[in-house]
Amino acid sequence: MKIGILGGGQLGRMFIQNALNYDDEFCVLDPQKDCSCAHISHFTLGSFNNYDDVLAFGQDKDVISIEIEHVNVDALFELEKLGKKVIPSAEIIKTIQQKILQKEFYKKHNIPSPDFEIFDGTSEEIKIDFPFVQKLNTGGYDGKGVQIIRNAEDLKNLWVQDSVLENLVEIDKELSIIIAKNENGETKTFPVTEMVADEKLNLLDFNICPAEISSTVQSQIDEIAEKFINAANSAGLFAIELFLDKNGKVWVNETAPRLHNSGHQTQEGNANSQFEQFFRVLKNVPLADTDAFGFSGMLNLVGEENYTGKVKYEGLEDVLKLPKTYVHLYGKTETKPGRKMGHINVLANSREELLEKLNHIKTLVKVIS
Repeated sequence: MKIGILGGGQLGRMFIQNALNYDDEFCVLDPQKDCSCAHISHFTLGSFNNYDDVLAFGQDKDVISIEIEHVNVDALFELEKLGKKVIPSAEIIKTIQQKILQKEFYKKHNIPSPDFEIFDGTSEEIKIDFPFVQKLNTGGYDGKGVQIIRNAEDLKNLWVQDSVLENLVEIDKELSIIIAKNENGETKTFPVTEMVADEKLNLLDFNICPAEISSTVQSQIDEIAEKFINAANSAGLFAIELFLDKNGKVWVNETAPRLHNSGHQTQEGNANSQFEQFFRVLKNVPLADTDAFGFSGMLNLVGEENYTGKVKYEGLEDVLKLPKTYVHLYGKTETKPGRKMGHINVLANSREELLEKLNHIKTLVKVIS
């Protein structure tokens, strides 16, 4: 098959690295000629936000998919009309890439998500109680386009743009579940992952798998995953980001219709990775076994503050000496503060050992220039 991917970042790179085990052709559209996928794919320079570029790119592909949701969805609808296979569907991508549509989708399908109101940037009356979270309708990612409004004084910081205003959840844990569905209707989920954020960068810092949760919480998550995949009515691989509140209730934060940072530890921690699963979804073949090998985790490698330029990985040799530790770099030559440059996966025999290893590695390695 000729598989086309909109976006040439690290998610596409790791997908292609895995899928090279097979005999298919992998094509990428990206506006950066030195993107992570440029040298390991049939690369097309162009914008995945541009209607004409996406339409032209998809013409000769057997299946078109995404590694970033901020793409021109009108072109994907047109490709579907032309008989091209788009996975996930243009409809569910459109729903997810707009926070307002995404929240209304959860409400319609009785998927628990924090109460909200829609803000069009002009209304002077805001009914939602403090504190609340403002999420821009489009364009937000990696903590961008999201802010907390805690009191009336903070209203001066309110973005005057279409957005969702959402009740702030008192979070006990941030969790994620990745679910895949092929065109035959077969579904598989990966074990629930616990996510630990870097509060300063508002980015994922650690993944811990399996998450330390009760059977009651697991049941809530299973029900959410089932409701979502039935309502989405599309083949695809979806990462559902979740909040566990202080009262033991699970809420959906948001969903990514693609590969996700919270699934990176599956590369060595599970019988098959999220990247293998995504390939099988696109090929519509039997889905892969997702069993976990004990405890696994991931540490993001991001650019240090005050460093911009040609990347250097300080302390990487010390990391490479460690057992059951796996380095994944993204082929990015330039670093800047907060930029995701790679990640390190770790296997352990217990949660305590895993956290000790991840924290130790964090002290060893720095991304500088």
